[in-house]
Amino acid sequence: MPAGIDFRTLNVYCTLVNYYDMKNLLSLLTVAAVIGTGACQSGSNTNNNSADSMRTNQDIETLVPAANFDSTINGKQVQLFYLKSSGGVQMAVTNYGAKVVALLAPDREGKLEDVELGYDHLSSYVNTNERYYGGIVGRYGNRIANGKFKVDGQEYTLAVNNGANHLHGGKVGFNDVVWDAKQPNDHTLEFHYLSKDGEEGYPGNLDVTMTYELTDSNEFRINYKATTDKATVVNLTHHSFFNLHGAGNGDINDHVLMINADKFTPVDSGLIPTGQLEDVKGTPMDFTTPTPIGERVNADFQQLKYGKGYDHNWVLNKKGNELSLAATVLEPQSGRYMEVWTTEPGVQFYGGNFMAGDTGKQGKIYVHRGALCLETQHFPDSPNQPSFPSVVLKPGETYQQTCVYKFGVK
Repeated sequence: MPAGIDFRTLNVYCTLVNYYDMKNLLSLLTVAAVIGTGACQSGSNTNNNSADSMRTNQDIETLVPAANFDSTINGKQVQLFYLKSSGGVQMAVTNYGAKVVALLAPDREGKLEDVELGYDHLSSYVNTNERYYGGIVGRYGNRIANGKFKVDGQEYTLAVNNGANHLHGGKVGFNDVVWDAKQPNDHTLEFHYLSKDGEEGYPGNLDVTMTYELTDSNEFRINYKATTDKATVVNLTHHSFFNLHGAGNGDINDHVLMINADKFTPVDSGLIPTGQLEDVKGTPMDFTTPTPIGERVNADFQQLKYGKGYDHNWVLNKKGNELSLAATVLEPQSGRYMEVWTTEPGVQFYGGNFMAGDTGKQGKIYVHRGALCLETQHFPDSPNQPSFPSVVLKPGETYQQTCVYKFGVK
C-alpha cells in the first residue's frame, strides 16, 4: 500500500473501483497518497516551509561568519562582533574602521533583509576602492578646501585625496585603522582610538571614544567623545550605505526621503561650499515634504550637475545641539522605514552617484545609485568658513555628539 493512506481512505477509494477497471486501482491509490500527504501539509503552519519565512529567521552570524574577519592589521587584532535587538534588528560590526558590515532589518511582514552595503571578508575592505562602507569618518568628515586650514593663526596642511581637496580625514582616515574594541553585552560595543599629533597633517593627540548601541527599540545609537592636547578641528560622522530593499537589490531612487531642513549649503564644482546658505524651496533640494529620491535627481539644476546628483549638506531646522529628527526614509514596497536623529547642525545626503558596479556581499552587484548615505555632521569646509558653526576643539574641552538610526515599518 502506498505510504500515507489509512484504511478509511482506502475504503473510499475502493468504492471507486466499481466505476473503474481493477487495473486502475494502483494509480487511484497513488493519487490518494498525494492527496493525503497534501492534506497533512495543509494542516500544518505553511509559513515555516516558505523561502520568505526562512529569510525571516535568518541569523546574522550565518550571514557573515566571524572567521572571515579574524586577522591582524599592523599588529592589531581585527574581529567581528554581533549586536542583537529583541525588536528584530541584528548587526555585524568589525573594529577595522568601526565598520558596520551587515544590518538585518524586518519589513512590514517581519521578513529580514540585510540593508547595509559591504563585504563578506576583511580582505575586501582592505583592498577596495570604496573605503567608507559602514565606517566611522574622521578626523574631519567631508571636504576641506585645498587641504589647508588655520587654528589660532597657524596654518596646517593636510593630505589631499579628493582632487585638490582633503576628504574624510585623508589617505588613512579613521575608517582605515583598527580600533580598540570591547563588547560589554550583546547590544553594545565600545571603541577607542588615539589619533596622534601630525596624523594626516592634523595637530594634537586626539583621544576618541565611541559607543555603538543597538536598543530593543531598533535604534542604532552612536555616541562620540573626543579630547585633545592641542587646538585642532574635529568633525566625526558615520558612513553607512543603506538600501532598504536590501543591499544589492537595485537602486534607491524609489525611496521616499524627508530632510528636516529649509536651507542647504551650495557648492562649487569641486563640491566645496560657497559659504552661503540657500533656501531649498522651489528647488530639487526641497525634501521638507517626503519625496521619492529619483523624482528630481536628473533635473536641470546646477547643484545637481556639480554633484552628479545629490551629494550636499542640508542645514537642519534646529535651535541648538539637542537631539532632533534630521531625516526619514521609506521604502514603499517592503514598508521598511528609517529615522535619523542627531545633535549635529547638518546632514550630508549622498545618493550613490559615484557607485559603479562594485561586487559586495553574496556576490551582489552594487549598481549606480544603489545606496544612500545620511551623514550627520558639521558643515563641509567649516575650518575655512567663519560664518559656519565652529569645529575647533581646544585642550580642556570635550567634543560630544550623538547620532541615531532608528528602524521600523510603515
